[in-house]
Amino acid sequence: MLFLQHTPQPALKSWVDYFFLMHLRQDEGQPPVVCPFPPTPLQFMVFYIDDPAETKKEGETVVKTRARCMVVGPQATRMNLIVRRSHRCFVIAFKPGGLYRLLGIPMRELFDDGFEGREVLGSEVESITEQLQEATTFPEMVVIAENFLVDKLSTIESILPFDTAMQLLVKNNGLLTIEQVASYSCLSLRQFERKCHERVGYSPKFFARLARFSSAYRLRERDPRLSWTAIAHDTGYFDQMHFIRDFKQFAGITPTGMSEQMSANPFPMQGSLQL
Repeated sequence: MLFLQHTPQPALKSWVDYFFLMHLRQDEGQPPVVCPFPPTPLQFMVFYIDDPAETKKEGETVVKTRARCMVVGPQATRMNLIVRRSHRCFVIAFKPGGLYRLLGIPMRELFDDGFEGREVLGSEVESITEQLQEATTFPEMVVIAENFLVDKLSTIESILPFDTAMQLLVKNNGLLTIEQVASYSCLSLRQFERKCHERVGYSPKFFARLARFSSAYRLRERDPRLSWTAIAHDTGYFDQMHFIRDFKQFAGITPTGMSEQMSANPFPMQGSLQL
């Protein structure tokens, strides 16, 4: 498994978190591997470079073959990626509020699914996808993506104190109070609730839960030797029932069941993500 990550140039840093390249390879003749990808607080543009991606939402039976470019908004349900021969993708990861600023679309309209890039951004994404497929190095891919995003700077929505406050909430693993984050946003609680649905696609409490769950999940992928008890404590879960509830909500399984699936998965896709 190859994972490369790069931070964006200063002009993009207020709304783009980072770029990453992920390459998962299977030996010829090996059976497909199903890799879990629970939701995270980030939102993405994903460009598939090699084989078309196949995904299956947890709890469903339908396997979907994805377009070469996908826009992934606010997710609430775990997605399973089916890796056959070679899975290579280049990803633009947006900070909370960043995808809204790019698209100007209320994020609740992109809730819990992936959407073809062409449908959301028009035919220009096909040119970007082709350029990324022709690139031979990760730095070349970063330049292509940055040029695409810099061209959007004149049309993106302005940054608000809300966006900075939500980024702070993620950095604190969802452990700030809603009242604190609303105050940092310079909004009343009611205004803050509306802005959350518009710019990140969730209610404030749901987003905070997701940020905390994601920190726990990524910590375990990063170091499988850690016990769930230690992880729960380190990520601010002081109630075991809340910990189990969030795993069932976002991973579709208990922490114990997740351990078994992680052990069988050779590709820990979120362990390298830095939020």
